[in-house]
Amino acid sequence: MQNEECSDWKKENIPLPPIEMRRLVGLTELAFYDNPTGDFVYPEIPRDLYEFVFDFGCGCGRVARQLMLQRFPPKRYLGIDINRRMIEWCQANLTPLNPAFRFEHHDVYSPSLGPDNSPNKTLPIPAADSSFSFVNAHSVFTHLLQGQTEFYLREIRRIMRPDGRFRSTWFFFYRQDFPVLTEHQNTLFVNELDLTQAVYYDYNYFLSALAAADLYPISFTPPQTKNHQWTVILAKR
Repeated sequence: MQNEECSDWKKENIPLPPIEMRRLVGLTELAFYDNPTGDFVYPEIPRDLYEFVFDFGCGCGRVARQLMLQRFPPKRYLGIDINRRMIEWCQANLTPLNPAFRFEHHDVYSPSLGPDNSPNKTLPIPAADSSFSFVNAHSVFTHLLQGQTEFYLREIRRIMRPDGRFRSTWFFFYRQDFPVLTEHQNTLFVNELDLTQAVYYDYNYFLSALAAADLYPISFTPPQTKNHQWTVILAKR
């Protein structure tokens, strides 16, 4: 199922994103972009699902670079992001080394990461139904508002194969700990100038949003730092 084994030439010549881009995504150390062993990037994802990978919020190619360094890279990879400069860098520096890796700009507005984009709040994911075996969304839903989250959960379900897996990260809280919230208020924010800097979701609302999108959780991995991102693996019902 996998692509041909990653060659030493490729390993030695995959560039690192510029430091200013790495700072923007918040991870600057080489270790976050490297894969020295060539192992599958996420041990919790079955190996046979690395065949067709969709990377939602690919940034400057951190996970893409790790996937390219796998002994068996994906046969097809699509990464989308709202930051046009990062996508252009990936297109110029990563795709030429492995044409199976494709990157597209997702023209949705964000005050911090896409201030020059169109005012779109959502756009369909540029992929056919049931076309990806593994969807990765690291630190994406932590920056989406409720309507966006509901839209993209449905979109991701649409593009996933029936046997696919969806790796995602989330900030959670419990509404009962915040009595000022009404039953329709499901999110907490940390920055009044850019609400999407960090979006915390009520845990029970999260479960209901999954059910509405016809998805269900397979596993939860708690954060190493209190109140940081949980990793949740999802599948289609």
